[in-house]
Amino acid sequence: MNTHKFYKAWLKVTAIAIAAFAPVFFFGSMVSTAGAAAWTLDFLSFPLDGNHQFVHPSTRFLSALTGGFLLGWGVMVWCLSVWVYDYAPEKVRRTVLAGILSWFCLDSLGSFLSGNASNVFFNILVLILAVGPLWKPAKN
Repeated sequence: MNTHKFYKAWLKVTAIAIAAFAPVFFFGSMVSTAGAAAWTLDFLSFPLDGNHQFVHPSTRFLSALTGGFLLGWGVMVWCLSVWVYDYAPEKVRRTVLAGILSWFCLDSLGSFLSGNASNVFFNILVLILAVGPLWKPAKN
């Protein structure tokens, strides 16, 4: 299961896990389409209480930036799996793992400090999905 081919495919799972939230937050940049982004933030800051609205321009701007960063990061991981992994599998694995762990630590700490500790639980689930078998080097 932890072969070169399997890890290369898992990198695509990682890319999709990262980029899947991009459209949600992109659409949060417009009041008329912000419902999914508002619900997502409400869910991640459990309990569902309807306290997250996307009416303020700075919230929508931050949502647009978040969507862009997530799409770019997901596309980068996908491209690493397609264009680089065969030449430097261990370096790509470690690079992607470093990125995911950096996201996890800063996002989780920020979530906790902002009073949204429940998001740490959801971050753990995304971490497990995104990392999958990438914790260990692939066998050739």
